[in-house]
This record gives sequence, C-alpha cells and structure tokens, in this order.
Amino acid sequence: MSHPLLARCRRGAAVLGTLLLPWLAAAQTTPTIQRLNPTNWWVGMKHHDVQLLVYGPQAGTLSYTVDYPGVKLVKANPVENPNYIFLDLSISPTAKPGQVKLVGKKGDQTVTRNWELRARDNAPKGQGVTQADLIYLAMPDRFANGDPANDKFADMADPNADRANPFYRHGGDLQGAAQHLDYFKELGVTAVWFTPVIENDQPLTDEGGAMRSAYHGYGFTDHYNVDRRLGGNAAYKAFVEKAHAQGLKVVQDAVYNHVGINHWTVKDLPMKSWLHQWPTYTNTSYKQQPITDPHAAAIDKKVMLDGWFVPFLPDLNQQNPYVANFLIQHALWSVEMFGVDAWRIDTYMYNDQPFMNRCNAALLTEYPKIHIFGESAVTSVVDQAYYVRNKVAFPFKSNQPGGLDFVLEGGMLAGLKEVGGKDATGWDNGPQRVYQALAQDALYEDPTKLVTFLDNHDHNRFLSEMGEDVAKYKIGLTWLLTTRGIPSMYYGTEILMKNFKNPSDAEVRRDFPGGFPGDQDNKFTAAGRSAAENDAFNFVKTLAQYRRTHPALHSGQLMQYLPENGLYAYFRYDNAGTVMVATNTTDKPATLPTARFAERMSGFSKARNVLTGETLSDLKTLQLPAKTAVVLELQK
Repeated sequence: MSHPLLARCRRGAAVLGTLLLPWLAAAQTTPTIQRLNPTNWWVGMKHHDVQLLVYGPQAGTLSYTVDYPGVKLVKANPVENPNYIFLDLSISPTAKPGQVKLVGKKGDQTVTRNWELRARDNAPKGQGVTQADLIYLAMPDRFANGDPANDKFADMADPNADRANPFYRHGGDLQGAAQHLDYFKELGVTAVWFTPVIENDQPLTDEGGAMRSAYHGYGFTDHYNVDRRLGGNAAYKAFVEKAHAQGLKVVQDAVYNHVGINHWTVKDLPMKSWLHQWPTYTNTSYKQQPITDPHAAAIDKKVMLDGWFVPFLPDLNQQNPYVANFLIQHALWSVEMFGVDAWRIDTYMYNDQPFMNRCNAALLTEYPKIHIFGESAVTSVVDQAYYVRNKVAFPFKSNQPGGLDFVLEGGMLAGLKEVGGKDATGWDNGPQRVYQALAQDALYEDPTKLVTFLDNHDHNRFLSEMGEDVAKYKIGLTWLLTTRGIPSMYYGTEILMKNFKNPSDAEVRRDFPGGFPGDQDNKFTAAGRSAAENDAFNFVKTLAQYRRTHPALHSGQLMQYLPENGLYAYFRYDNAGTVMVATNTTDKPATLPTARFAERMSGFSKARNVLTGETLSDLKTLQLPAKTAVVLELQK
C-alpha cells in the first residue's frame, strides 16, 4: 500500500468521534476473559519474555496468578480500560510444552483460562530470500479460487462477493494458490509473496464515491486470524508447507503503521494512547522529505509520521510500549506459527523508526536468515537509504536489511519510456536513468538486498506503462532479472496483463484468467494462452530459469559502463562465470564495439546468447537489433 492510493474518506473528521473510550460509561459486569494475545507461545524461543494481552469485560480488575513450572508472572499491568490487562511472563528454558493455567480473582469471583505453550517443530522457518530468488507478488483474492464455499460469510462486516464488481471480493483463496504451485515452478519463481492474508473484517468504505471492500488485506481486524475467506490459519499453514515441499519460499506482508477501523482493539481501546489521536482528524502528508531534511519543522515530521494514512485505517502509536510489544510478538508468532521465510513491511516510512529497529532486531535474533524489506515509496536514493542499513551519517541509523527499490523502478520506467525515441540518447535520458540510480549504490550498506520491481498492486501495470510495446517490455524484464537486487514480479506480468489505475486501482488488480470457476480462458496453461502471451511467458521463464542456475546473476558483482549513444552494457561476474547484458535503446540496429569493456571481457573468445541459444564467435563487436537487450554468457 503506497501513499495516496486510497481516496480520502469524506467522513474523516467524524471517525475520531467513534473512538471514544467506551469503558467510561460501562456498567459493572462479571469479569470474563475473552481473548489472550498472543494466542500461544513456544518453549525454547530466544524471545522468552512475553507480554500477554488479556481482554474481556472487566478482565483488568482481576488479580492474576500463574502456576506452571518454568513460567513466572513478573508483573501485571492494568491500563486505563478495565477490560484489559497486560501480563509480563517469563518462560524458562526448562519449561515444557503444556497448558498454562491463568487464574484471575476478584473477591469471591474466580476466572480461569488456559494458555498454550507448544513445542517448536523442525519445519523450515525464516529461510530468507536473496538475489538467487525471484519473488512473485499476488493478491490472493484475485489469483485463484480453490474453495467457493468460503467466498463470503453472512456474519462478516462485508458479506459480499461478486466478480462482476471490481470493488468487491472475488473469492480467490489460499487453496486456489496452492493448486498452482507447479505454475510458479515452471515460470522460475522461487518465492511467493501475497498481499496480507490476515483477517480484514472491514465494512465497505466510500473511496472516491464507490463502496469498496478490503480485499487487498491492508486493514487488519484480528492479528491472530488469517481471513477465513482465504481459508483461515489452517489453509495458510498448509500453503506454506506445500510451497516448501516444492522448494518455494513464502513472503508474509506485514502492517505495523495502522489497523482497520473494525479492529477489535479499536472498537474498545485499551487506552487513549493506543492510537495517534488528534483534536480533529489529521491525515498524513505522505511527504517523506521532512524525515531526512536537516531543516525540517517538527510539525511536518509529526504530521508525516502520526497522521492517519486514510480515515478508515487508524494509526497505531508504536511509542506506546504495549502497542510495540503487541506488534513485535505478533511478528515472531507469525514466523513460528506458519513458517514464512521473509517479511515485507507495508508503509515502512510512516512507522516510528526506533520501533522498527526493535522489531527488526527481534526477528533477526530469532531467525538470523530471515529477510526483511519494507515499502518506502520515495523518489531519491538518500531517502531510500535512510530506511535501510546505510553508509550515510544520518542522526538515526536503520537496521532494516533490505527495502523495495522504488528509485530503481522509477529510473527503469522513465528510461524505458524513452527507448526508441529521440531522448534515448540524451545526457540524462534513456538508460542513463538506470545507470545513475545504480551509481548511487554506495549509500547502501548492501544494495543487493534491495527488492527490485517494475510494477505492483499500487502502480500501473508495466506493459501499459510501456505503451504495450513488447520490445520495451522485454528490455525491462531483462534488466529486472539480470541487474543487482532481488527481483520481484507482479502476477500476470508474465502473460501480458495490462491496465492503468483508471478509474481506480481495481483495474490493475483484475483476476488471473483461469484461476476461477467458469473462466473461459486458462492462462495457467500454454494451451490457454495466445501466441503473444506464450512468447512473453517463455521469455520470462528462460531468463528466470537461467538466473536461478547461474551464480553470477545472484551472487556475482555488478559492473556497468556509461551508456553511449543509447547503448548500455553491464556485467554480472564472479570467479566461475561472467554474464554480459547489452542493450540498444535506439530505434535502429547498432554496432557495439567492445574494446572499452576489456576489463571484463579480456580472456573470453566467444559467448552464448542466453535467450536464443546462438553462439557468438566474434566478440570484438556486437550487432544489436533496435530496441533489444541481449544476455550473453561469456566463454573462453
């Protein structure tokens, strides 16, 4: 979810009025425990101090004890709302799996509730993603429907499902995605990233005059439940296990900045400071510049960070220690419960950054190989570097390993649009835009951990950005799959799905053809694709499969040469191999002399064209067709 992607709701100023503290006028009731978060924990975790959120009518008025070997109640923390209490538990390394009995007493009233300690299993968790991977981003609701019985539920805030309505849920689910793991494998995908799967029991919201559902997943209403319209917790765990069995990794999409207006903690706030509250509704500015600007006013920083993303996504106050613990524990719980491998963080730059460092550190301590990459939709390398490990003397130092590379995406799109035109050879145009973005990699501690992309669920589809010019499309995908970073591809790009976000982002989130009962075309199969679609699919497949099996592209260094006359060459290389990528961005065939590439080409006498299989025996000059990128495996 990027900045102004969702139209602001007209009822914004009134929203805060719905967040009054309902306990102020609550009648006396018999204490009851309705929720425990986290719902369980595990023995043997490095994170062995757990803050247990206890919720229920008057649950915070009870005096609690815990009687279980190896589990100690360190402190009980009542808060403003008597329906909540936060219990600090310490779990000893000697503790055994079992049911921890929680006992709350008030006078002659006694309330008991079991909280489970589980044994950790040996399933892979937090494997991480690297340059060796190709991530495939999909929206579960729009990808494939494996179980029509869970399309809608009458008892949910949004009981609608209608594929004819672009703004409603369409019924895609995790079971449907699991049925197409072979498709990912064939394409060369190694990791699957879904937009959030956590419950979004949100009502329809008025966005730009149209009532829209939360099918995108970015408005959580219960952190510890996967949305049952996607199949629930069991379906998610089953998907991860099946993906791992096929050699595929899974990326979970996390949201810390906000929750949905229907989140159960928002309906009954633990305390006023659970959210960022303002005298009147205040939206974020969506402007990241005040965060790194040494001359910025404090109010501009505050509005950026503490303003709400949109009125129906309440902004969490991560400086509140109870909020911070709630979010950090959920992150750890998710990786341990489901076995996901990497962690993508939505709206990263809107979060309190010291909190983000705490959360990142907790994940990396528990799962040292996990990769964490956040969404900071910025336009400069300086701003992008601020939110990852960097070499800049910022007052605050981020510990985030990676991030989504919006700057390189912007450079590639702008440069590709100029391919074949008079600007392709301009001083700062065409491939120069890509060169210049990569030339600033010195600001990052490790630019190879950035996740690269050409489009996503918030942007116009890549093919449409290219004016449906397949030559430009192929150049862009060649760059994506051969340059530094961890490539990510949006679902359907490989079969030429197109559209602009006009009149809404629903246009770039259309259903994958063949994923739903009754679809006339099945693009999951070669027989269901047109000749042009098969050509695009096979193009991606060839490059993706080659990347997967050639270390120079996923662990080798990058050396690029200044573009000249619209011709751009770079190399990926290690001790075992060298791959050259040469691009002609002009509208005429070109001859590329290679003498100035001697630093990388010396000792090689021939090359294999990865895309065509052709062998080139003369490397003194390369003949490049118009608007073409060639990938050459250099050979001695």
